[in-house]
Amino acid sequence: MKKILIGLAAVSLLLAGCSGSGSSGSTGSSDSSSITLGLTFIPNVQFAPVYVAEHEGYFEDAGLDVTIRHHGSQESLLGAVQSGEEDIVFAGGDEMMQGRAAGTDIVNWATMYQQYPVKLIVPSDSDIESPEDLAGGTVGLPGPYGENYFGLLAMFNASGIDESSVNVQYVGYTQAAALSSGDVDAVIGFSNSDLVSIAATLGADTAASPEEWPVRTISLVEGGLPLVGVGLGSLQENLDAREADYVKILGAIEKGVTFAEDHPEEALDITASYVPDLAEPENREVAATTLNQTLALYSGGSVFGEQDVEAWDAMAEFMWENDLLDTQVSADDAFIDLSANL
Repeated sequence: MKKILIGLAAVSLLLAGCSGSGSSGSTGSSDSSSITLGLTFIPNVQFAPVYVAEHEGYFEDAGLDVTIRHHGSQESLLGAVQSGEEDIVFAGGDEMMQGRAAGTDIVNWATMYQQYPVKLIVPSDSDIESPEDLAGGTVGLPGPYGENYFGLLAMFNASGIDESSVNVQYVGYTQAAALSSGDVDAVIGFSNSDLVSIAATLGADTAASPEEWPVRTISLVEGGLPLVGVGLGSLQENLDAREADYVKILGAIEKGVTFAEDHPEEALDITASYVPDLAEPENREVAATTLNQTLALYSGGSVFGEQDVEAWDAMAEFMWENDLLDTQVSADDAFIDLSANL
């Protein structure tokens, strides 16, 4: 159990990582026929659709030579894209916007998670029913960075809670321990990874209905957060040169998602060749639930990978007003929508 919970926490680090800064580097792989797709950080079931696309030959069928690359634990989020070691990075839209504000000419060209995954997580028997109920209480999150922190700020902005009335604790990736011990009343985490790993740590049968778990989630902002979930990004010059190939990448990953939805056990078998810990039954059970929760995040758009213009505009404003950007970024410069070309 510990191994997969550590893996899930590490991928939460992926989603809460700090964007690299600096100016644009080379325009991608030196071999013009190959494409390197960066998945941050360690191999994990949340990347199952990409693993499936490679294993089932969807990239190859599209005439693409794709290499999957996982980042090192100390590697900056956008460093490999800047240096040209990667052509594409799988990262948060908000993280890419931060990178752009710091001087990296990164452009998000497809949104994978149509639903932003960050939620408030509380014990199932908690009296907390809404963010407003946190007044006078304690909330834990990894640190003052990444999606968890962005969600916290959005919650404060939308709820009108006096920030001084909430004790915010930065607990690293020990949310489960902090919640189970009563050190915090709630934590901010990901609905597809943190929620499942916390439930498992607290003894839940994750194969059972979430209604039976010892924890539950609450939306941080009614109507949705002013943030864009993880997607695919490339340097502008690279994107200009390879746009047609990237549309094919998007189509291949869409097939990977469909395969995983239709054949979840086979998708887990494929993922186990990338994530050996899934060979252990306990780990596979947790991974199966994580995969199911992750696949749900892809739904919501009318077209796979669709970009929400209003969400991008809202995020650009929110991040600037909350001092999350070094310089102001226009949403129009931060993304394009290749899904229309599928």
